[in-house]
Amino acid sequence: MPDTARPAFIQRQYEFAAHIRNPDRNPAPAGIEDRRMGIYRELFYNNVESFLANGFPVLHELMDDSDWHALARDFFASHHSHSPLFMEIPREFLNYLEQERGERAGDFPFLYELAHYEWVELALSIAENDDDLAAATQGDLLDGQPVLSPLAWPLNYRYPVHRIGPDFIPAPADEQNTYLLVYRGSDDEVGFIELNPVSARLFALLQETPAPSGRQALRQIAEELQHPDPDVVIAGGAHILDEWRQRGIVLGTQINNQ
Repeated sequence: MPDTARPAFIQRQYEFAAHIRNPDRNPAPAGIEDRRMGIYRELFYNNVESFLANGFPVLHELMDDSDWHALARDFFASHHSHSPLFMEIPREFLNYLEQERGERAGDFPFLYELAHYEWVELALSIAENDDDLAAATQGDLLDGQPVLSPLAWPLNYRYPVHRIGPDFIPAPADEQNTYLLVYRGSDDEVGFIELNPVSARLFALLQETPAPSGRQALRQIAEELQHPDPDVVIAGGAHILDEWRQRGIVLGTQINNQ
């Protein structure tokens, strides 16, 4: 709607919001004392910046103060959120990094991947488990069809994001991707496992519909690897499946196959 077509009070709200978001480019509404506007400027920005710092603590720690605030202010000024909920700010920040910010001089090459990994930890910690999956908790994970927890999320990154911190800044990404499995256990604690290509492939196969038995999935992996002794692959996979069950990544086996 053109500015001239808006009722005066709505136009004033737009001017107020535009100034709060980016005071360097948008003047404050006429007739409001700057001291009062300053309170609103600080209150709104500080709330958003605080959510970002708490949601992305590693990224926040890696960046010097001026760079961090430049990033947070650019997000605050330029991104138009689709959710009014404060808990959705980290998701909106990811959208900004992926779709709007683009590559900028001085940004970490792993900026988006690290932010995504930190968001996953937050998202899993508050995710609701709506799926009431029935599973035979002590079922045979080789001959039965393993049931995966909906709170176990496989991730694939170019950088080892789970290791990044002040004491470790990775070199440019190489051809070897990092496979992670982030999950929330029965104690509601979020944990992660670093996967290798074989265990990552096993998890992917178990996500298929219809799901194979553990043995079928491992035989397929052995064929793909052209392994001379498939039983070795199956034995190793059985150990992985058992560990996943202990961690709550695998809930058991499908009951209709018992």
